[in-house]
Amino acid sequence: MRKTTRALCAASAAGVLLIAGCGRGGPGGDEKISGGKIVLAVLNDQSGVYADLSGKNSVEAVRMAVADFQAKHGDQAVTKNIEVISADHQNKPDIANSKAQELYDRQQADTILDVPTSSAALAVANVAKAKRKLYFNIGAATTELTGKQCNKYTFHYAYDTYMLANGTGTAVTKQGNKNWYLVYPDYAFGQDMQKSFRTAIGAAGGTVVAADPTPFPNDNFSTYLLKAPTLKPKPEVLGTMQAGGDLVNLVKQYNEFKLREQGIKLSVGLMFITDIHSLGPDAFAGTTFTDAWYWNFDERNRQWAAQFTARTGTRPSFAHAANYSAALQYLEAVQRAGTDAADDVVAKLEGYQYDDVFARHASIRAQDHRVIHDVYLAEVKPKSQVTTDWDYEKILRTIPAEQAFRPAAAGGCAMS
Repeated sequence: MRKTTRALCAASAAGVLLIAGCGRGGPGGDEKISGGKIVLAVLNDQSGVYADLSGKNSVEAVRMAVADFQAKHGDQAVTKNIEVISADHQNKPDIANSKAQELYDRQQADTILDVPTSSAALAVANVAKAKRKLYFNIGAATTELTGKQCNKYTFHYAYDTYMLANGTGTAVTKQGNKNWYLVYPDYAFGQDMQKSFRTAIGAAGGTVVAADPTPFPNDNFSTYLLKAPTLKPKPEVLGTMQAGGDLVNLVKQYNEFKLREQGIKLSVGLMFITDIHSLGPDAFAGTTFTDAWYWNFDERNRQWAAQFTARTGTRPSFAHAANYSAALQYLEAVQRAGTDAADDVVAKLEGYQYDDVFARHASIRAQDHRVIHDVYLAEVKPKSQVTTDWDYEKILRTIPAEQAFRPAAAGGCAMS
């Protein structure tokens, strides 16, 4: 709804009353901005296993985007009144569903950002579709967001399971590591990850010897780690599909059981720089993985990371940078549309091409709302090669945007 401003302006035109804010220049800016303000809502894990990789610092990244947008456009901004709010979904789809409804309805959010945990992400996508409000997923990886469960108001921004498997699964298998044992969290993200990795490994000439689901969240992976050396044929790679705190726990136990010394390498499906920092680089040294963004990739990234660190006291993960980028691109689309009306903003996003601090050579596919951008095949440095705080990654190569993500035609998205 257009809230109170439009009705009052209509009354003013009829001579009933006259108020400031009707049209440009009054409080709240343009009458085409509902309620006189734009509301950006960050919905994520602020207390659990994904809190470090995104959490409250993603809220700060969104505030940075607002500040940069306002500095760029000044008095020409479609509105000066932009509010950032947040909520904790606790990685539970039922809570994500109720929080999303509250954010859209009661707090008048124009868009929701982030939402790690794929089951929660899919729940929010359904709410966005029903409410006809925008949703930028950053933290979840399921390809269903741009597949059979796609919708007009949902955009998948940073990464997905196809991208991760296409980079890591393919590269590690082609290095001669043919036999894999996959362990994955037993919910939508993990299920999608093992399917994507199985496909990529097979296409590269490898074999998945076994694949086991694990509880989520989980702090004891001993059953699976002890099983790995007993499999026939013996796997050359343990492919872990966990993330955040679960990944940290698994890798700690992988090292305790000395699987590397038994000839079983570690391959991580999804890695955040915060994971490496939690255990130290030697715990992951030599591990190849696919990264959506790295703070020390070039000077442009370093400058933004320095601003982020000044505000948060920590280096940004790719989720932090992607939340910044998504918020900024949403605001720029509102600026181009001259309104926050969802359908008008969607029209300004579809097919849009851009290049910002997170998304290089980026475009937003109209067919499925997958944001494609360059990604990176990376390797974790040993501690002896780390010369700057948090500089844990060696970028092996850039995977161009058009190669990194699943082709739109292969996803089964029927955009309504």
